[in-house]
Amino acid sequence: MTTTSNIATWLVDRAREQPEAPAVKLDQVVLSFAALEAASQRAARLLADAGVVAGDRVAMIMPNVPWFPVFYHAILRLGAVVVPMNPLLRSGEIGYVWRDAEIRAAVVFTLFVEEATKAATELGPEAPALVVVTPGEIDERLRGLDPIAEVVERAAEDTAVVLYTSGTTGQPKGAELSHANIGTNVRTVLDTLFPMAPGDVVFGGLPLFHSFGQTVAMNTAIAGGACLTLLPRFDPVAALRMLEEDKVTIFMGVPSMYVALLNTPSPYEGREVDTSRLRTCASGGSSLPVEVLHGFEERFGCTVQEGYGLSETSPVASFNHPDRPIRPGSIGTPIRGCEFRLVDVDDNEVTEVDAAGEICVRGENVMKGYLNKPEDTATAMRGGWFHTGDLGRRDADGYYHIVDRVKDMIIRNGFNVYPREVEEVLYTHPAVQEAAVIGTPHPQYGEEVAALVTLKPDQQASEEELITYVKDRIAAYKYPRRITFGVIPKGPTGKILKREITIEP
Repeated sequence: MTTTSNIATWLVDRAREQPEAPAVKLDQVVLSFAALEAASQRAARLLADAGVVAGDRVAMIMPNVPWFPVFYHAILRLGAVVVPMNPLLRSGEIGYVWRDAEIRAAVVFTLFVEEATKAATELGPEAPALVVVTPGEIDERLRGLDPIAEVVERAAEDTAVVLYTSGTTGQPKGAELSHANIGTNVRTVLDTLFPMAPGDVVFGGLPLFHSFGQTVAMNTAIAGGACLTLLPRFDPVAALRMLEEDKVTIFMGVPSMYVALLNTPSPYEGREVDTSRLRTCASGGSSLPVEVLHGFEERFGCTVQEGYGLSETSPVASFNHPDRPIRPGSIGTPIRGCEFRLVDVDDNEVTEVDAAGEICVRGENVMKGYLNKPEDTATAMRGGWFHTGDLGRRDADGYYHIVDRVKDMIIRNGFNVYPREVEEVLYTHPAVQEAAVIGTPHPQYGEEVAALVTLKPDQQASEEELITYVKDRIAAYKYPRRITFGVIPKGPTGKILKREITIEP
């Protein structure tokens, strides 16, 4: 076993210990660990020839294809830093990250070259070297290169990955994650949450540029010796087929994926999808409605474990641990090596049972800080704790529950309304597929409660019916006075984007 802190050694070790075992799969293409390692060695040579050296930051604009783990490990092998980027970004957004992170080279999948080229043109001499990945052509290009077998030594505190936040409160910030941050998070997932071993097949529908898909799916699968089966773009019918045909044992998804799978008929005529190999499911990214959790477990016969984390926490911070009772609607308890506390608006600790406070995290999984932003880092890490911006509560048994984002809380006539509580009620209505509750300006009450709802196919419900339904089930100041119907906007991971929802009073 190699001893360097460089997380690229996970692939090195697996290629030596189980060279022929499948590492990554996309449709009929399967790469063994030996093949993935060999390709990574040659990709490292390609990047080195482009001028990449240890400590440089290298951007990746790649979808969920086998070339993602190839170049991810090639970058790390050189001792460089991976900066994964959303492939849907436009040139101005790409240029911002490249400038902010001082990117030396950018690995760009052929489908996204146009915007990357525009960004490079706009940056001029500051533009990074572009390495274009075109299937077929890149194979030939790598075939003629001498592999770089050695892995550059990295210290535990050296930066491995910079993950840019979505920028909901301003320009995106790059969270610096060290080799120790990611390494300990992966090891904790393997040891205490989802043991993975050769023979396991992990669903790879979460975007790999995002922390959940990257750390918990890809990195943990490689470290554990499991196979990651990739789905470049989430589609519920394709996902259902994958669960059966690839014999998936571990499913990882965000709530919108669970909603879509639960409400999609089996793609096989006359029978349900065979999910007998499915051992466990993980949900994260945002709160999973309890009604959806129970419905998914009933249909697919598999327990769903809900957890919580952020890019800044590598990402896993808490989970419903398999050796403890699972509490639906809860994000469980802090993982090994991680602590939680709740604070009020003045950063005083909230200790009362079930009282709401901002979740703060401390531990080995918490980022080094925001790249080149010492003031933002100091604010987020004040008092030695990372302030998440999420409101939570702790029940009598020590389980944590997400109440809402601090910024999403609605204050109606002086009363606090937590959108998630209203959404949970809406999800119990038989016609509702998805719901997002927001606050809208009101001249008398300050804010009013409103909701955007997506109905299930072939189901009908009026605004008046849904308002009455919720009104009968929660306090009078909480129920929505306005409900509209339509498609709920989501980000690349499937997370609901409330900032993009507008509802007229």
